[in-house]
Amino acid sequence: MWTVIYITPNKIIAEKYKQALSDEGMLVQLRPIGSARLGDHASVEILVPESEAEEAHEIITGLMGS
Repeated sequence: MWTVIYITPNKIIAEKYKQALSDEGMLVQLRPIGSARLGDHASVEILVPESEAEEAHEIITGLMGS
């Protein structure tokens, strides 16, 4: 089961976090929120398998501090 671990304000940030998690060997999905008309400016959910949620959240929290 996939779990939302973070919601980014736009696709650019979501892609950055997805790459960081993928580099750690995690499976990652991105899911846009809201209107398709917003394109890259829509908020995006970052999802990982439930078993990796805690570790993924720690990685994202670390990225936010840097």
